[in-house]
Amino acid sequence: MAEHEQAPMPKALILTGFGINCEEEMAAAYRLAGGEATIVHLNEVLHGRVSIHDFDILNFPGGFSFGDDLGSGVVLANKLRYRQTGDAGRTLLSDIREFVAAGKFVLGICNGFQVLVKLGLLPNLGGDFQPEVTLTHNASGRYENRWVRLKVNPTAKTPTPFLSGLTSFEVPVRHGEGRLVVPDAATRERITDLGLNCLTYAGHDDQETGTYPLNPNGADLNCAGLTDPTGHIFGLMPHPEAYLAGCNHPDWGLKKRRGELKEEGEGLAIFKNIVTHLKHRAQEASAPATHA
Repeated sequence: MAEHEQAPMPKALILTGFGINCEEEMAAAYRLAGGEATIVHLNEVLHGRVSIHDFDILNFPGGFSFGDDLGSGVVLANKLRYRQTGDAGRTLLSDIREFVAAGKFVLGICNGFQVLVKLGLLPNLGGDFQPEVTLTHNASGRYENRWVRLKVNPTAKTPTPFLSGLTSFEVPVRHGEGRLVVPDAATRERITDLGLNCLTYAGHDDQETGTYPLNPNGADLNCAGLTDPTGHIFGLMPHPEAYLAGCNHPDWGLKKRRGELKEEGEGLAIFKNIVTHLKHRAQEASAPATHA
């Protein structure tokens, strides 16, 4: 790539419809991060009018898909697994399998995380996209809407670029079914050994905690987010797209008086990380080969 040429803007596809309601915030995050964001109704993809393969990142935003009537994310996950697209026998899950195999990325936030878990994309220890864990009702028995601190797990065998350079950060949670349940000790051990529990709830000292309300839902492994073994699929219950500017924080006034208020919100870093990663990868792919 010539010096004056810039890497192409990474393209993020953001799905909406059926009760998803955080698509605009997610699109804003990608645009602020230097990417290109396209919001489409899921039916546009299912009917073959939009192809996920024309994009670099597939995104499942937060919301209440199908009203969470059968459990958060359950109906949408089943629609993606079983609803056949234009090509006979193909489903969107088939396309997602190829999408990830091509080295592209998938992000799910809150309801989107629930969809990825119930679709089997996370943690995907077996590599066959079958559900291995679940997200269910908070241990508190109620909807939780509060700010939490998150600690990044440094033990991942394949760290996800979404969390590159981050150690801890603060974002809000807004969910009624965010408690990760791991069904058996063997699954728990594999998730831990691979470091797939990439985000844990933390106290003010940035140490992992299971104490309520610092851990708002009682999740196993104090887990707030998971990746798959490749690091290309990432999901989390908290909402980084809700903290894009310093003034989004509930204590922004106090931070300003103390001289601590930053222009960017801490959640924006996740989107900047993946956009930067994709730009660097594009530059490396287009660089002329050097010969000894």
